[in-house]
Amino acid sequence: MADERNRIQMRHVTALIGGILLLALVGLSSHSQLAQGESKNDAANTAPITFDDLVAGRLQIVDLTWTLDDKNPYWPAENYEPFRVTTIATLEKNGVLSKAIYTPEHLGTHLDAPNHFEKNQPSVDEILPVNLFAPAVVIDVTMPVEMNADFRVGVAEITDWEKTHGRIPDGSVVFLMTGWGRHWSNYARYKNQDATGKMHFPGYSEEAARWLVSQRNVRGIGIDTLSMDYGVSRDFVVHHVINGAGRYGLENVANLEKLPARGFFVSIAPIKVRSGSGGPVRIMAVLPR
Repeated sequence: MADERNRIQMRHVTALIGGILLLALVGLSSHSQLAQGESKNDAANTAPITFDDLVAGRLQIVDLTWTLDDKNPYWPAENYEPFRVTTIATLEKNGVLSKAIYTPEHLGTHLDAPNHFEKNQPSVDEILPVNLFAPAVVIDVTMPVEMNADFRVGVAEITDWEKTHGRIPDGSVVFLMTGWGRHWSNYARYKNQDATGKMHFPGYSEEAARWLVSQRNVRGIGIDTLSMDYGVSRDFVVHHVINGAGRYGLENVANLEKLPARGFFVSIAPIKVRSGSGGPVRIMAVLPR
């Protein structure tokens, strides 16, 4: 009887997981039609994929999340503190291992909720789950960043990307791969502060942010640096544009170099804090092998 109950429970769990995955992936298959200028290879990468593909090992899952620890880079401002964890119970003493953690919302790989920079916008717990599953693309700007740490991607770079890879699907998450993640383990280099304390790292331009919202209806944008805005910014205009449009931002994203330019889907799972302005997030990319 126990074995039979276990088999039934496993079938229910499998069906549930399959349903969730299919719900998430249906958005990807809905964007599988060729857009104007899209290559056949890109179209093949967006072919419908199913839970059976995952079980059969035909799908690859890439973790886009840095591991949280006390060495994580964090925003160098007043009242921001490093991540820390303390042990509050041990197996030897208490029969159970348990830990307590402290972290600012905006540390490590994290999500900026729309209320982070704008009033009357959704907090992290109010973001609809459907908006946390999306097709995604990666725009590689590592070359211009090598020449200019203060580089800001513009509309021209995005439309040039589309000439090669096809139109960005509506409702996508756009990731900007700057190559800055290679500095993750070196906090000083990651911040890249000059003698006056100004940080220097790449980001989005205001024009690119507005264009992605108005012309491509993105669900959110992501980047492999501390901020969607470039390091020198003092007005954080990209945050205002993205959050003001009810969209979210993803910062300190890991492993973007392991992804194709398009043809994959992301699952975004932020910690659900009531009225939170964001929080640590686990981002998974799902793509065909």
